[in-house]
Amino acid sequence: MTEYLLRFIAGGVIVSAFAILGDMLKPKSFAGLLGAAPSVALATLSIAVVQHGPKYAVAESWTMIYGAIALACYSVAVCQLLMRFHLSALPATIAAFAVWLVVAFGLLAGFGGAA
Repeated sequence: MTEYLLRFIAGGVIVSAFAILGDMLKPKSFAGLLGAAPSVALATLSIAVVQHGPKYAVAESWTMIYGAIALACYSVAVCQLLMRFHLSALPATIAAFAVWLVVAFGLLAGFGGAA
């Protein structure tokens, strides 16, 4: 139960801090970028440091970076399938999911990361 309480408090504090930062930036569209993912990642990494030590948290942070790179590649693939090949949204996102899988697991296999 203590772990859940710690996650709740750390997540809430970090999400609130990022929300304040996002609200202070111009244009306001940056608020969405800073809303959830970075704050949840930081809360998760802080809990990983406490529970498993810094070496484990470093490995987890690399896997988060690989996932972000894979998401960027997925986004480009979806845009290309929608704009260039005029696919509808569902087939484009399903097809581009293969790109995400190949990039994410390729980076993980090539560079390592998970403990």
